[in-house]
Amino acid sequence: MVSLVQLEYIVAIDTYRHFATAADKCFVTQPTLSMQIKKMEDELGVSIFDRTKQPIIPTDVGKEIIEQARTILREAKGIEAIVANHRKEIAGELRIGVIPSLAPYLLPLFMNSLANEHPNLQLKVREMITDDIEEALKKDLIDVGILVTPLHNPTIKEEVLFYEEIMVYASEGHIFTEKPAIAVKELAAPDLWLLSSGHCFRSQVLNLCSYHDTHRHSLPFEYESGSFETLVKMIDRNGGFTLLPELAVSELNDDRKVRVRTFIDMVPLREVGLVYARSYAKRNLLNKLKEHIQRSVPAHMLSKERGTIIEFR
Repeated sequence: MVSLVQLEYIVAIDTYRHFATAADKCFVTQPTLSMQIKKMEDELGVSIFDRTKQPIIPTDVGKEIIEQARTILREAKGIEAIVANHRKEIAGELRIGVIPSLAPYLLPLFMNSLANEHPNLQLKVREMITDDIEEALKKDLIDVGILVTPLHNPTIKEEVLFYEEIMVYASEGHIFTEKPAIAVKELAAPDLWLLSSGHCFRSQVLNLCSYHDTHRHSLPFEYESGSFETLVKMIDRNGGFTLLPELAVSELNDDRKVRVRTFIDMVPLREVGLVYARSYAKRNLLNKLKEHIQRSVPAHMLSKERGTIIEFR
């Protein structure tokens, strides 16, 4: 009979693709883990992993077994969650993945209040790009993600948190600073600075302004950053402009805020939401997380009607 422990072991090996690392994460010795995997394979009469490959990979049948193992383990954890929900306990571990374009601006707004009000809740937060959050949810490496939605991923459940306005930030003396507001069509310009590939906000900017990489750059060099703060500093020093979400704009000093512009013809928004696996059962923890986040942002950001959502997919 296959045990839950054996299922945990094969999931760990699939996640880390290394026996020693998987054993370490499962708090057992490598010989113990290897013996249990071999015992499971003998009982089932199939090979779950192809040990001739480095890193180790699952066989075709192994992929199906591991997928089912992840489902079984999630459902097993759901029993504990049902009891916790019934008792209305706000306790235990909550693993959160947050995209880098949100983390430095959103986390400081609610993390302290959430931790202080619920001292038995253990928060583990990681910055991750959207694709990595989706993969981590699939592999049960995190419980919930905070990112830009919609994802259009049928395996993931979404709940909207708030809506950030997208604004223009320009260098001192830039033509945009001479105008009270900007038309969307003006964004397709060669001095636009972008976040690096993999960031959903970059895709939103490209979707908004129909910008193409084939346009010739007038910047002194080509540079893509992983943070808004770096982009702002590069623009201050080298000229040009970029787009920033509302929470990032709120962190600018007064000298920089005077160079922020909105749009004449629309109010572009990015939708921020909670995402989690459809089988996730810690409903009480998710409700508290959502409550604290929505309580921490300005009230007007909860309204969808004030603008147009710009999707990134």
